[in-house]
Amino acid sequence: MKLATKPTTQTLGDYAYQAIEKHVKKTLKWEKSVKKDEDPEALHQMRVGMRRLRTAVSRFGTALNFPKPVSDKNIGKIARRLGNLRDLDVLKATLETDYKPHLSSKEQKHLQTAFDALAKQRVQALSTVQTTLKDEHYKSLKQGLQEWLAAPNYHSLASVGIQQVLPDLLLPEVSTFLLHPGWLMGTEFRESELTICSNWEAEKIAEKLNSEGEIIHDLRKQAKRVRYQMELFAELYGESYAAYIADVKNIQDVLGTLQDSAVLTDWLEDVLESDMKNHLTGLKNLLAEKRYKLWQEWQPLQERYLKVESRHGFHLTILHPLELSANYEAETSEQTVE
Repeated sequence: MKLATKPTTQTLGDYAYQAIEKHVKKTLKWEKSVKKDEDPEALHQMRVGMRRLRTAVSRFGTALNFPKPVSDKNIGKIARRLGNLRDLDVLKATLETDYKPHLSSKEQKHLQTAFDALAKQRVQALSTVQTTLKDEHYKSLKQGLQEWLAAPNYHSLASVGIQQVLPDLLLPEVSTFLLHPGWLMGTEFRESELTICSNWEAEKIAEKLNSEGEIIHDLRKQAKRVRYQMELFAELYGESYAAYIADVKNIQDVLGTLQDSAVLTDWLEDVLESDMKNHLTGLKNLLAEKRYKLWQEWQPLQERYLKVESRHGFHLTILHPLELSANYEAETSEQTVE
């Protein structure tokens, strides 16, 4: 008969190493294809890999001793350059798929000016990416990561069991997310109670997004940071945790599309100037309708996470990883019997 054995407890260092290794491999896998500009998907995957690597490096920084070139700042600089190129690809795809087919043939001809401008900007952005992937900063970062993976160097905290420190790793980022001022956009206090303004017309929403859209954009970025960090530990939690990850991803997607719409509108107005006002009214109307629809999708999410129950539930879920949850329930049962 084979006896059941208790699995070895993973340390923070073990978990950190696995995360760094995974995201380094994913990032480097797409490097050659990105340099050759072979496939937009390769660029997307490398950008995501670099972003997730940045999250792992920064969030595990208290436990890992990296070489100097391996830093949040250096990874962020490279990720932004990949992101600038990727954003142009997304902008072009959005125009071609979501808007151009719904315009008159006359408006489609005027829109060609925008595609010409996009092509020129992409040439410059691609050149920047290709130069970046050949320069010493990138080579030093890559070499530093590979050397660390071959001979990892840790701080003393790395020896602590992962479950013991999980809530301390996650809760600060979640708290920053839930306390972000973007949650209050489109709300007001009535008799000391926070109320969501659900009766705004499209013009009012557009005006608010034009004046305070950066706040929403920043909340989207914080949602992305929370999601990436939570996904590092998904296997250590249960269904409730997975549901919160899904919610955060939904928030990120809705706010991201809302921001993309605002960026696209500003970019088109800058590139097309008078054409946007005089010859592309159909496109302007489509953009306004899109923003209004996205705002309607955002408000139920906003309402849910402004409720005390949702916020407390989020914190309680993080406080109880799977193994700790089992221990917590056992201790509670023993205390009840006593």
